[in-house]
Amino acid sequence: MFLRSPLLAAFAFSCSVLAAFGITNSGSSYVIDAGSDNPLKVTVNSKSCDITSILFRGEELQSQSQYSHISSGLGSATVTAQTISSTYAKITCTTSTLTHYIVVRSGDSTIFMATYTSAEPSIGELRFIARLQSSKLPLEYPFGSASTTSGSSSAVEGSDVFVVNGQTRSKFYSSERFIDDDVHCVFRDSDSIHACMLMNPLSYEGSSGGPFFRDINSNNAGDATNLYFYMNSGHVQTESYRMGLHGPYALSFSRSGVPSGHTMDTSFFADLGVTGYVAASGRGTVSGIATGIASSFQKVLHWYNSNAQYWTYANSAGAFTSPDMKPGTYTQVLYQGEFKVASSSVSVSAGKTTTANIAAASSSKTTLWQIGDWDGQPKGFRNADKQLRMHPSDSRMGSWGPMSYTMGSSALDSVPMALFKSMNTPLTIKFTLSAAQASGAATLRIGTTLSFAGARPQAKVNSWSGTTPPAPTKIDSRGVTRGAYRGFGEVYDLNVPAGTLVSGSNTVMIDVVSGSSGDMYLQPNFILDAIELLR
Repeated sequence: MFLRSPLLAAFAFSCSVLAAFGITNSGSSYVIDAGSDNPLKVTVNSKSCDITSILFRGEELQSQSQYSHISSGLGSATVTAQTISSTYAKITCTTSTLTHYIVVRSGDSTIFMATYTSAEPSIGELRFIARLQSSKLPLEYPFGSASTTSGSSSAVEGSDVFVVNGQTRSKFYSSERFIDDDVHCVFRDSDSIHACMLMNPLSYEGSSGGPFFRDINSNNAGDATNLYFYMNSGHVQTESYRMGLHGPYALSFSRSGVPSGHTMDTSFFADLGVTGYVAASGRGTVSGIATGIASSFQKVLHWYNSNAQYWTYANSAGAFTSPDMKPGTYTQVLYQGEFKVASSSVSVSAGKTTTANIAAASSSKTTLWQIGDWDGQPKGFRNADKQLRMHPSDSRMGSWGPMSYTMGSSALDSVPMALFKSMNTPLTIKFTLSAAQASGAATLRIGTTLSFAGARPQAKVNSWSGTTPPAPTKIDSRGVTRGAYRGFGEVYDLNVPAGTLVSGSNTVMIDVVSGSSGDMYLQPNFILDAIELLR
């Protein structure tokens, strides 16, 4: 009897699997066999474009109570299938305003996707949702159980913030900044099976919100573990939605841990006839030096126009090179952390690198004192280290106040990250000035990152009461309670008249002004960036 060696047996198994690559039409569905060493079979409904089955290594991972799909499902679509160059299986799902592409590459265990839109979906947001079996993929990466709502005992707010084992949980608490979000996953520990959304620099090109926008990434809701790629939504929306191509992005399956998304190569999309895809040869870049920002801050570059958005970090010397960009004219922004410090215009041409240095604006004023950093974030203030992953009412939060801060002796976390009308106001700041410092007029500068329900600061300096600033641009979305802190980033300069400040002890009291109030943590509020007294 002839016995094959283990190596020959493995080779034969590999060849037989790879030979299975292709698409089968079952009548109501298209079944894609990736022919991969870790076998992947994907079934797509030929009427709705729903993914109804995901078999990975012979195990069904797709939830059977709800399927995986773009938005909340297309309902009906024209669905076609083709094999390209014996290497790519491509499903195209077309409606009057949206085309969704599903691509599987021979020998791979990844579902590549891209979505072209000419109008916003009727649900008002654009997202892909992989609805997977929670019993098989119960865990979430990278932020653990903060967004696991399975087993909730009650709701804290609305129908999306819950209590689980005494802790507040929400799908919103899975968010990561777009600039840092190249991979997020759901998984199990027993054999390290991971299902991960992968994003490279092109994935967010057609999205909205900029480099610091955050949205829902994952949620074990009990009936299913949901893994998302959000392209846009009304969750603290700060700019208009972009139409055109969104992606490519990918849903990848592995049993060897967390893969990298940033380096994911999707250049093969240039050969697949995907509407709106621009190959590297049709793109250009921007490079330069960013100056005027201290080494303790991240230096972030952002380019945007009505069609596309891009970003990158500058290195420690300030040098930067953009991702490959579509030709056009862009606004180029430099951020100190997340605080905008410079802006200019730059044009990008295909096949060329444009040099565009940029410098942070300098100030002629003298700082008498400052609380917090001008970084566009509430870092260091009380509860800022927890707010991304829990509700303000959570027992793990520190007291919200009202609180008092004494210059020179108080810790930074003596200042709450958010001020809520009629709940933790006023914030009291005490400080001492010399006669020279107290003479003449001054400017009290209050930086905020996000406002809810028209909230803005009103200040009293000693016996002088400042005028009420105009209402900020309204963002029709909850913020601090759903783990968001970034909006338009208003900065309020209050002109303190001469004779107000005195030599010796002084007091500033900051309150919240707004025309309305609501339930406790949904009262008008704003989130602090920094507070500064200038001369």
